[in-house]
Amino acid sequence: MKLRIGIDLGGTKIEALTLDESGREVFRKRIAAPRGDYQATLHSIISLVNEAGKGTVGIGIPGALSKVTGLVKNANSTWLNGKPLKEDLERRLKREVRIANDANCFALSEAMDGAGKGADVVFGVILGTGVGGGIAVHKKIITGVNAIAGEWGHNPLPLPTGADLPLPRCWCGRSGCIETYLSGPGLARDYAQATGKRLPAEEIVSLKDQYLERYEERLARTLAGVINVLDPDVIVLGGGMSNVPRLYTEVPRLWVKHVFSDHVATRLVRNIHGDSGGVRGAAWLWNQGRNT
Repeated sequence: MKLRIGIDLGGTKIEALTLDESGREVFRKRIAAPRGDYQATLHSIISLVNEAGKGTVGIGIPGALSKVTGLVKNANSTWLNGKPLKEDLERRLKREVRIANDANCFALSEAMDGAGKGADVVFGVILGTGVGGGIAVHKKIITGVNAIAGEWGHNPLPLPTGADLPLPRCWCGRSGCIETYLSGPGLARDYAQATGKRLPAEEIVSLKDQYLERYEERLARTLAGVINVLDPDVIVLGGGMSNVPRLYTEVPRLWVKHVFSDHVATRLVRNIHGDSGGVRGAAWLWNQGRNT
């Protein structure tokens, strides 16, 4: 029986999943991620892969592999940056490993058998601790010549108003990145700045006040830009903020005035696989051909 092993390498947890030939889950395990420790991260991944069985190995990471050096770049788990993760894992596991951005893995999972099933072009959005994006076309990941296709969260917020100022500083070194507004911590920062009160994002969402409305308006502005460039069939939301039901009615209503079309057919939908989307997509990387 052919097995596919997926690993989702996150900032706080590492999850392993094994799928059989039909896509049925036969193994799953989640452990805490050793934050700030590259060697311990390698050891944790290797232990999980060995426990998951004999099969192909795909790994989703919160960054990308440079097409110039092969080293990790753009990871918000900054201890991975500049490290030869693929080379180190292949040497120790003694088998080929395929690595892709975690948002790309999420988009692939939802395109294969999730909320984007049957759609030609799927844009997957992660709205969590960070903000990321991935593109799947005909169930294939689009990586791009610079390995940054879909890196939506580190574009500047479009059309900033007085309510969006001052532009918040991002971990990437820029200011005003979409991630600083639309991540869970970004919503909490915005609320604290306006009220002087500190609340986690999930509590702010439950208040259903003007700060959530401002979040929806910002999300509509930014997704309209994606539609104008990519024109996807469907946009699938993942991450903690994807659990807010009103986003799926309010954001499409608001994005209409920013989309360069007389009609917007793009659907905004909630993911089907929840926080397992990334690890499932990692397992599906071996459906992607030799260059993934």
